[in-house]
Amino acid sequence: MRIDKLLANTGYGSRKEVKKLLKSGAVIVNETVIKDAKEHVDPERDMVTVNGTPVEYREFIYLMMNKPQSVLSATEDSHQETVIDILEPEDAVFEPFPVGRLDKDTVGLLLLTNDGQLSHQLLSPKKHVPKTYFAVIDGEVGDEDIIAFENGVTLDDGYETKPGVLKILKSGIRSDIELTITEGKFHQVKRMFEAVGKRVVYLKRISMGSLELDEELELGQYRELTDEEVNDLKSGYTKEKK
Repeated sequence: MRIDKLLANTGYGSRKEVKKLLKSGAVIVNETVIKDAKEHVDPERDMVTVNGTPVEYREFIYLMMNKPQSVLSATEDSHQETVIDILEPEDAVFEPFPVGRLDKDTVGLLLLTNDGQLSHQLLSPKKHVPKTYFAVIDGEVGDEDIIAFENGVTLDDGYETKPGVLKILKSGIRSDIELTITEGKFHQVKRMFEAVGKRVVYLKRISMGSLELDEELELGQYRELTDEEVNDLKSGYTKEKK
C-alpha cells in the first residue's frame, strides 16, 4: 500500500496534506524517514510513525446509521444531501458506502462500510438476508393480509414476491405493523401494501440480518459496530443460505 494512502485512510488529512506531511520529514517507516508519497509499505509488518506516534492502520470500517428522512442513500449527489455528507471527516476518509438503499423518505437502520465482500454477502439474492421494517399503514391490516404476504403478492409490474412475515402490532384506521422480507426490490414494502389496497405512511427499517438498530441513535446519528456485531454479520452469511 502506498504510504500516502495509508496516512490518508488513518486520518492524517487529504492526499495533498499528507504529501506536505511527508516532505516535512515527520513520517518514519522502520526507523527510516520517508518523503516519497509513492513509497509502498506493509501496514501489517512495517512500523510507521508520524511525529513519533505509531500509526494504527485498519482496512475496514463498519458504521450503523439511523438514517433520517430527506437524505439519500448514496455516496454523492450534486443537488441533495447524502448519508456520506453526514459522516465526520475521520470516518469519511475510509470511503464507506451504504449497503443497499433506503428510500429518501424511509428512516432507520443503514449499514455503511468499505468492506465490499461483506456488502456482497448481505445483498446477494442467494443469501436471503432478512430485513425487518416497522411501518404505519393507512388502512386496517388484518389476517387476510398476513396470509397474502405469506403466499407472496404480485407487484404492479407483475413480479411475484417471495413470502414475507407480517406481524400486526395495532390494527385500525391506521395500523402499526412489522414486516420481514428477504428481498430488496425498488420500494418493495410500499408496493407490497399497495398490492393489497393499502398505503404506507411511515417506514422504518429496524434490522438487517443479525444487526438491529440501536434505538439510542437519534435520527442522523451513527456509531461504529462492535466487534461482536461485525463477527455476527460475517459468520451469519459466509455460507449460502438454503
